[in-house]
Amino acid sequence: MMKAFSPKQRQVLTWWQRGEEDAVICDGAVRSGKTLCMGLSFFLWAMSRFRGERFALCGKTIQGVRRSLLREVVPLLEELGFGCRERRGEHLLTVTAGRRENQFWLFGGRDEGSAALIQGVTLAGALLDEVALMPRSFVEQACARCSVEGAKLWFSCNPDGPEHWFYRDWICRAGERNARYLHFTMEDNPGLSERVKERYRRAFRGTFYRRFILGEWAAAQGRVYDFFDGSMVQPVPAGELEEWHISCDYGTVNPASFGLWGRKNGTWYRVAEHYYDSRREGRQKTDEEHADDLARLAGDRHIRAVVVDPSAASFMETLRRRGFRVVRADNRVLDGVRLTARLLRSGKLVICRGCEDALREFQLYCWEPGSQDRVRKEHDHAMDDIRYFAATVAGREGRSGMFAGSVERERF
Repeated sequence: MMKAFSPKQRQVLTWWQRGEEDAVICDGAVRSGKTLCMGLSFFLWAMSRFRGERFALCGKTIQGVRRSLLREVVPLLEELGFGCRERRGEHLLTVTAGRRENQFWLFGGRDEGSAALIQGVTLAGALLDEVALMPRSFVEQACARCSVEGAKLWFSCNPDGPEHWFYRDWICRAGERNARYLHFTMEDNPGLSERVKERYRRAFRGTFYRRFILGEWAAAQGRVYDFFDGSMVQPVPAGELEEWHISCDYGTVNPASFGLWGRKNGTWYRVAEHYYDSRREGRQKTDEEHADDLARLAGDRHIRAVVVDPSAASFMETLRRRGFRVVRADNRVLDGVRLTARLLRSGKLVICRGCEDALREFQLYCWEPGSQDRVRKEHDHAMDDIRYFAATVAGREGRSGMFAGSVERERF
């Protein structure tokens, strides 16, 4: 068990003891110690104030709740003498202390349809981890279910843009909502050494640095990958590469961009590309012609899978008929951008010399001015095929199954 908590963490652990506020909100930097103390405090509050009640543990996915919250908190609860029994098939954790027992149900707030999952249940409290990643309808439904006398709400998140609904409706109105607001930095986590903190500081620049290191609700502006420059471009590695994939952003009127990826020593290299702009060339190509181009890019290599823009149904079918294994790309834009940035900065994703259209787009790919985290829909075709590859292949290695897992909460 942790030997000591920081002053900010101690506030989280004890805020509910006076009973004056209805909610607590913790936001701020990555690795700032929010999740551990929030989870521990939530269980201690629930078990000391209630018996035979139901509570909600919410994340963007149920797997994320288990990975980010339960894996850290349950061992501490057991060390403190609580009994914890999880029925994974029912997404239910039962916690006991002497004759006192409560149920903690796990919910995932992935999309607008998730609100229906939590309807109809009566709760004595809810913890929403990474609430900024959940749709508003799900969060509001979870709050509405907390109707037991004495119920409280617990929110944690990393910052997003200043126009995000949760920032405007909860953080900016914390006093009106009778909520305790606590802002965290990495200095509030006594478990991080200076060396580790410096490594995290080096991992980000621009908007992501302001959000994930400074903990600011900062607007996205300028180039999306503002850290990327010529010093990060490498030659194609010598020798044999271990595995091959192709990523595709398909276009007929808009450009089509294909990237050839090979892996060596745990790093993925974009060694070659095909880029066809029908406006520039004055002629649109058919699915069959694009498939011919992809086959030429593949050459005589064994392509393990072709990752394709999920909207390109007819092109995917054309590739399947030619014997390629086709995988629908993960097309969550912001998650994919964050993951791509992390992989580029860590050197796990490398763009090689000769990928001229990708290198050109890196310098032109920008955030939409005045928007809430939207990328400008131009100079984004190679950027999309690279993002598809990062989110669907490179960022998911080591998890169960070749393309299994999720990128909703990267630990950076």
